Amino acid sequence: MQKPILIIGACGQIGTELTMELRNKYGADKVIASDIREGNDTLMASGPFELLDATNYAAIEDVVMHYEIDEVYLMAAMLSATAEKFPMRAWNLNMNSLFNVLNLAKENKISKIFWPSSIAVFGPNTPKENTAQSTIMEPSTVYGISKQSGERWCEYYFKKFGVDVRSVRYPGLISWKTMPGGGTTDYAVEIYHEALEKGSYQSFLDKGTKLPMMYMDDAIRATIQLMESPAEQLTVRSSYNLGSMSFTPDDVAKSIKKHIPGFEISYAPDFRQKIADSWPSSIDDTQAKKDWDWKPEFDLDQTTSEMLTNLKK
Repeated sequence: MQKPILIIGACGQIGTELTMELRNKYGADKVIASDIREGNDTLMASGPFELLDATNYAAIEDVVMHYEIDEVYLMAAMLSATAEKFPMRAWNLNMNSLFNVLNLAKENKISKIFWPSSIAVFGPNTPKENTAQSTIMEPSTVYGISKQSGERWCEYYFKKFGVDVRSVRYPGLISWKTMPGGGTTDYAVEIYHEALEKGSYQSFLDKGTKLPMMYMDDAIRATIQLMESPAEQLTVRSSYNLGSMSFTPDDVAKSIKKHIPGFEISYAPDFRQKIADSWPSSIDDTQAKKDWDWKPEFDLDQTTSEMLTNLKK
């Protein structure tokens, strides 16, 4: 029988869809959503919700004790582009929230944690193609530095205290249900909205900027699949590489033109271009495939079809 789950940061791009899927799977009363603000009407009506500051240890502990929480999904974070504008606020949120949850597990108040890392852990000296699970990192953004530090702390708490913490390095994520929250790959969501609204889009990344991306349904499935895997099968306790597809803004535009022939794209790279240039072009996720049978289902054309069909509705 599934014990209660707490999702911290349930109102963000990933958190919203993760909450709904976990409630569909385990029952609404088993999944407690929480965030520093309320979410959309669908989320709020779907089950229990707590206003919660991820940096407040005592507040998290109170919720954990009240609902007898067993698992925590820590989805609260300040993303790459926003974090560059508010570096200390980003560090405080991204790191202290993780310590709060790790320490609750260390004290045996919860038994399992999911914490998301990112391709932002990699840097300009990382091999760009088929980036390996273990390789040069050297992140150059506040977000990437916090995620790399988080990976090291996760592994430390696992080895030192036996904390069952699990993680994946998300690529850029594409969803029609929720808008993104200040990441460098946000163009891959915005472009579909503006294709339908305006018939054109001005990309803040250059035409040939190739990045690892993933449709949200695959990301949610991977997250739950990892959390349901037997602990003894898992060989990575920092964070698993997670791959799906890699494409450029030009590739997305061509995919959209199959549905909207008159669609036009232009390019005006901004500060996010430098961030994107420091990240890999493609990801080697052999270890995830080997350890917990990971396999993506969506390619770019399937993603485009899903995005345009659902956004039209």
